[in-house]
Amino acid sequence: MIAVPSMIHILHMDEHEAHATAIAVILPLVIVSLFVYFRHGFLDFSKAIPVAIGGIIGGISGAFLLKRIPSVWLKKIFALFMIAAAIRMVLK
Repeated sequence: MIAVPSMIHILHMDEHEAHATAIAVILPLVIVSLFVYFRHGFLDFSKAIPVAIGGIIGGISGAFLLKRIPSVWLKKIFALFMIAAAIRMVLK
């Protein structure tokens, strides 16, 4: 939630570049988390496999769409996701 805005405002990165960089950072974090949870017996494969499949499909389609969405729309879409996440955090 803070990576993309930080890269845009602090590092002065392009909107598309910031989103692509944030996505690229997620993969190593997921691999490390997977190892840690598996090692401690907290991994439920019946839930992890559908989430992984959705993540793969979402990652591929997101990378494909990122190149085609203008920066103006990218900002608006990201803002909507941030608002939805904030509302969800407040309500839970």
